[in-house]
Amino acid sequence: MTEKNAYAQSGVDVEAGYEVVERIKKHVERTKRQGVLGGLGGFGGMFDLSGMALKEPVLISGTDGVGTKLMLAMKYDKHDTIGQDCVAMCVNDIIAAGAEPLYFLDYIATGKNQPAKLEQIVAGVAAGCLQAGAALIGGETAEMPGMYGPDEYDLAGFAVGVAEKSQIIDGSRVAEGDILLGLASSGLHSNGYSLVRQVFADYTGEEVLPELAGKKLKEVLLEPTRIYVTALQPLLKTGLIKGVAHITGGGFVENIPRMFSQDLAAEIDETKWPVPPIFKVIEKHGHIKHTEMFEIFNMGIGMILAVAPEHLALVKESLAEPAYEVGRIISKKDKSVVIA
Repeated sequence: MTEKNAYAQSGVDVEAGYEVVERIKKHVERTKRQGVLGGLGGFGGMFDLSGMALKEPVLISGTDGVGTKLMLAMKYDKHDTIGQDCVAMCVNDIIAAGAEPLYFLDYIATGKNQPAKLEQIVAGVAAGCLQAGAALIGGETAEMPGMYGPDEYDLAGFAVGVAEKSQIIDGSRVAEGDILLGLASSGLHSNGYSLVRQVFADYTGEEVLPELAGKKLKEVLLEPTRIYVTALQPLLKTGLIKGVAHITGGGFVENIPRMFSQDLAAEIDETKWPVPPIFKVIEKHGHIKHTEMFEIFNMGIGMILAVAPEHLALVKESLAEPAYEVGRIISKKDKSVVIA
């Protein structure tokens, strides 16, 4: 038997690290787009902006993780979609500012380098990048025994996009009377999972709850976060969208006010869209106040757009999906978000 070197004896498998790199190359290659320079393995990822026909390009960046949804991926031993969650949480933030995603980098820390598992994670990242039109140009896999258990890992990412300076969406044009259009979420996305895990602590994930239309609980809880780039990008340069709110951690109450000034508020009519069953299950089984649900979850709406009434029909026609008129902008009184 070959004697282990000192680093291997400390719990770090360098050879497994090399195997991971070889396994993920094909996934990274799928995400290449115009502007990518170099290849996997350099000390820094490179992207050439000179080919983009922009007069005043502004780089817009975002970084995020997946939170404790990772713990369910580990519990259910399903790792092929969690990478999409990571990409989505980053690119959905930057597209809310009007940016076209350009590239993405990921960071995976684990207690034991398991190449097949890490390949699944990166394959999910690559799938998310393809949906976002972003190149996966670099990343890091850190084997950290003693900090993480052998089957544990953490995942975070960083996205960079670009926008013409004059076309940045910052909410400054949002005004009283504007209509709020909601685009459907794919489910819980990647928020509120500390509470979700508490609600379903005694469940195995194999349960088929009658409210969930025949799906196993674990399938619903690990449904990947929707990426909104394809839906929104055709509208970003038209000037028809006055504000965008990504409904992420903090739900409606925290995120909608981020797209308008302090003298305005959003009046939301919760009867205007179908709330996916998982939210009703969580509210019921967790004995959570209905109003509190809007402070934690997206409630079935992952993006909200502020549109002038005169542009409403054109925007709805331009979207290749249902857009729900979830509310309107009003003058602020007591609250920034009013759920009616």
